Amino acid sequence: MLKFEGVKKHYKDFELNLTMEVPEGYVTGLIGANGAGKSTAFKAALGLIRPDAGVVKMLGKNVEDFTVQDKERIGVVLADSGFSGYLRVKDILPMLESMYHKFQKEDFLEMCKKYQLPLDKKIKEFSTGMKRKLQIAAAVSHGADVLFMDESTAGLDVMARDEMLDILREYMETPGRSILISSHISTDLEGICDDIYMIDEGKILLHEETDKLLDQYGLLKVKADQYEALDKAYILAHKKEEYGYSCLTNERQYYQENYPDITIEKGKIDDVIIMMKRGQQE
Repeated sequence: MLKFEGVKKHYKDFELNLTMEVPEGYVTGLIGANGAGKSTAFKAALGLIRPDAGVVKMLGKNVEDFTVQDKERIGVVLADSGFSGYLRVKDILPMLESMYHKFQKEDFLEMCKKYQLPLDKKIKEFSTGMKRKLQIAAAVSHGADVLFMDESTAGLDVMARDEMLDILREYMETPGRSILISSHISTDLEGICDDIYMIDEGKILLHEETDKLLDQYGLLKVKADQYEALDKAYILAHKKEEYGYSCLTNERQYYQENYPDITIEKGKIDDVIIMMKRGQQE
C-alpha cells in the first residue's frame, strides 16, 4: 500500500535514510522523539519534498506521478495544520464537497454529531481535541484508502485520544485501507497499531509487530556477575546501571526459564525506545 524504498533526504544537520512499508489492511506506527525524522518521512510520502535518492510508492505507483484523482485517495491529519479558526463547520462543508468527488456529507455530519462538534460555532472556539476530531472527520469522509496522521494526538487529553482512536478503528473496518500514524507518545500506538517502526536521527532502529513487542520483549535487571554469566544470544542492547546492567531482550520467556534468579520485567515500548537509543547494541 505504501513503501519507502531507500528514501534519502539531506539537510544541513539532518539526513533521512528510510526503508519501510505499510501493508494493506495495516495500521503502522512510526515512533520516535521530536526531530527523529517522522515529519520528514510524511512530507516525502505526501510529495511535499522531493527525496535526494530512493522512491516512495503508494497505491501501486510512484508518489511523484500522482494525479489529482490519486491524491483524493489520501487522507491527511497533521498536528500543526487545520481549518481557519474564523470558519464554522458548516462553512467548510462546501469546501470539502468541491475538493473531493467522493465526499460523504452524511457520514461527516453524523461524526460531527457523535463527537459533539457544533456546526454553527467558530472553530477557533473549539478545544484542541475538538479541532483534531474535526480534522479526522474531514480526512476519513471522502473514501480515502490511505490515512496519514502525524503527531495527531499531541495536546489531547485522555478522553479525546480515546475518541480519536475509536474513529480510526471504525475507518479500518472497511477492507483495503491502511494508516500510517506517528507519535512520540508510545501508549497511543499500543492499542491500535499492527506493527511499529522506531526511528532515530533519520534511521530505523527497530521494526516489530506490536503484539510481539509487548508479549515477547523484556528488560533484564542483573548484577555485574550475573551479566558476565548471561547467555547474550537474545540480548539486543544493554546499559550500565548503578546496580549492574539493564538488558533488552526479544525472548523474555527464554530468560525466565533459564535464569530464574534474575529480575525480568515485561517489555514496554518506552523501555525499548530508551534501550535502543541509549543502550549499547549487542
